[in-house]
Amino acid sequence: MTRPLSCGAAPRFATALLFAALALAETALAAPPRAHLDLEVELDPAARRFHARAEIAATGEFAFTLHRSLAVLKTSANGEAVPARIVESSEHLRRWHIVSPPGATVRIEYGGTLPALDRTLDHRGVLAARGPMASAEGSFLPSGSGWYPEPAARFSYRVRIVLPPGQRGLVAGRLASESISGAGGRNQAVFEFGQPAEGIDFMAGPYSVRERLIERAGRAPLRLRTYFFADLEPLADGYLEDSARYIALYSHEIGDYPFDAFSVVASPLPTGFGMPTLTYIGRDVLKLPFIRATSLGHEVLHNWWGNGVYVDYASGNWSEGLTTFMADYFYKERESAAAAREMRLAWLRDFASVPENAHQPLSAFRARTHGAEAIVGYSKAAIVFLMLRDEIGETAFRAGVRAFWKAQQFKSASWNDLRRAFEETSGRALGSFFEQWLQRSVGPALKIVDARPEDGKTIAVAIEQSAPPYALSVPIDIVAQNRAETHRVPVDRDRTVVTIAPGFAADGVRLDPDFRLWRKLDPQTLPPILRQWIVARAPHLAVVSRSADLERAAQAVSERLFERPATRIGSVDGEGEPLLIVGLADDVDRALATSRLPPRPAAVALRGSVQVWTIAGRHPPQAPIAVASARDAGSLLAIARSLPHYGTQSWLVYDGARVVERGVWPVEVPVVPVVRR
Repeated sequence: MTRPLSCGAAPRFATALLFAALALAETALAAPPRAHLDLEVELDPAARRFHARAEIAATGEFAFTLHRSLAVLKTSANGEAVPARIVESSEHLRRWHIVSPPGATVRIEYGGTLPALDRTLDHRGVLAARGPMASAEGSFLPSGSGWYPEPAARFSYRVRIVLPPGQRGLVAGRLASESISGAGGRNQAVFEFGQPAEGIDFMAGPYSVRERLIERAGRAPLRLRTYFFADLEPLADGYLEDSARYIALYSHEIGDYPFDAFSVVASPLPTGFGMPTLTYIGRDVLKLPFIRATSLGHEVLHNWWGNGVYVDYASGNWSEGLTTFMADYFYKERESAAAAREMRLAWLRDFASVPENAHQPLSAFRARTHGAEAIVGYSKAAIVFLMLRDEIGETAFRAGVRAFWKAQQFKSASWNDLRRAFEETSGRALGSFFEQWLQRSVGPALKIVDARPEDGKTIAVAIEQSAPPYALSVPIDIVAQNRAETHRVPVDRDRTVVTIAPGFAADGVRLDPDFRLWRKLDPQTLPPILRQWIVARAPHLAVVSRSADLERAAQAVSERLFERPATRIGSVDGEGEPLLIVGLADDVDRALATSRLPPRPAAVALRGSVQVWTIAGRHPPQAPIAVASARDAGSLLAIARSLPHYGTQSWLVYDGARVVERGVWPVEVPVVPVVRR
């Protein structure tokens, strides 16, 4: 499946790549033969010249789509020429139609000059791109871009790639053969994908290939590769080692790795994708030290979830949440309890930043098209799996994961299939648990409204939640001066009073202080983060410096940061949607003072070239306000590309284009005192 990496994330422009198990036909009544595509591709990246020949077993009438840069040159059926005609056109694609005898082998020869690689694209621009792109520094032909004729919704394939000297290319699948030519020849490789796929992504570039073979008992060796640019070669061994480590980890935790290859492929563009047997990551992203520790493992795990068990999208996409839980969150748990708590809090902060009218149920999540959907499909789903593990226990949860893999590998699976696996291993009915977390969009809001002693040994705690109520197992901390203990209590009404017997005289109680429930945090205690501005439905922009260069830079920052166009306003205060104030440092300080807003916080002071911060302590009906204060217009423009990647932060200090300091305003979970009367 082609998907954006978790470190960035946003709409997909490549069709999902899924596959199912091969089934052997034993009788004449077996299922019809699977659709298959034989494809020979020649690409000259420098000239962007593309030429291909496709062979497909057609069923009579055959329609297919190609990008507008490509034209059909010749078509035949069983060796006899047949006409191809255009039946539909759009801005990016043309739909072609061929009539052939039933069961004929259709051969389509086509080609053209591909669009050039657009190096100006940022992360969002790459995700929204519609067509194939080629250049000598790197080429990417995503599966949804019309670079080949699809024989069916799902199909197996064999692709032969021919490239000029100095270029190497690949698609997902098993490397069947390869020849590396000298200075005067061409490089060729053949890849085969035997499982039914929904698309093919093609990557090429001036790659240096590093390989490691790992022997596996009773199976073909595991081929690990890096396709890196020259400046990345020193990183190759580390990526190979970590790829092997993640595959071993998840093979032990889930079941055998379902393929015989995994490659890490460098992209010239600033983003990354995961497909079966490989991940495609921007060259600058590959250099980031945390990628090997987080995103690489996430993409390896998708070879089980999404590419080894397919998603039944009709009931929602479970694979992103399960992968986030078993990869990103697992690594934080392994790091420390504090790191895991901070990730849970970050997820809930993100949720709180989404306007309530933009909430959607988890069952409606299909793919990430903007930040609000990612918060549901990745973060909420991950916490649902955490709550499930808390509910049924570690042993039953891990057994459920293995049972799900054993039963569903190379099949399309739904949330219901997951539920049944966990019911089997836990011995519990989980229908109501999954129903509320999948079908409801607005999370519960909870608070402790009263705590008092009932007798010398127990206290009564009154908990209220928003209506209609959820059925929850709520962690309550009982605290005294130097100690605390956690109790889980059932809450399933608008108001629930529970009796707790702590082992000491309690001074106060706290609700879910470790953030283990998916819920709406109390806005009075929630510090603002930049995600609120990124996902705002109707963001506002105020530029407080009178300079044409600064105005242009502010507009560029606005277009990169906000997912929707911002409205320019003259005031730096007001009501409604999040507001971003932009200007030179002196002008910003003057505007804040004039509007009686809090001054520049000590955390950012005047360090670096640009300071970005959110103003804490402001709540509706006042508008949330963030500030970007720059030394000059050039400094402001330098942060435009990276700023959207820091949505989980409350403040940033930039030196040029690099963030040198960052942070989140602290959260204090309130203690409700035990009132003795």
